[in-house]
Amino acid sequence: MNPILKYQQKIKKKILIADIICGLLILLFAYAAISKLTDRQHFQVVLAQMLLIKDIAGFISFALPVTELVVGALLLMPGTRLSGLYASLGLLIAFTLYIGYMILFAPKLPCNCGGVLEQMSWAQHLVFNLVFIALSAMAIKLYPSQKILLQHNSRPYSGMQGKS
Repeated sequence: MNPILKYQQKIKKKILIADIICGLLILLFAYAAISKLTDRQHFQVVLAQMLLIKDIAGFISFALPVTELVVGALLLMPGTRLSGLYASLGLLIAFTLYIGYMILFAPKLPCNCGGVLEQMSWAQHLVFNLVFIALSAMAIKLYPSQKILLQHNSRPYSGMQGKS
């Protein structure tokens, strides 16, 4: 097999895996955001019970789901996908730190993640987030830079390269 064709297939496989991970992240963020927005009052009430953020619970109850939707939109568009992956990694790390805080200082407060995610225990939620952090980091590593993609796509291909 031609080395250039082999390289192209390798890049395509990496992009496919990264795109599947992006799809999972899009579903996660869209689901969480829509769940929070559809029951925003409940979300705000639970946030208001947290000592660290009770004064800005109203703002967070709107800003967080909007942020999740923006990250999902970044992941959806090929030109901003890598930025979306970095944003999702940052958001997931922030959520995981929040979960760690909850486990240590307020384990009796309910999760306010929205929908089915609220049914998880804090420990289950921690594992869930760690898995998605690992997936985000893997997708960032797999996703080739735009420079590589441009170089790769601009190379002329001839099935007879190197042969006379």
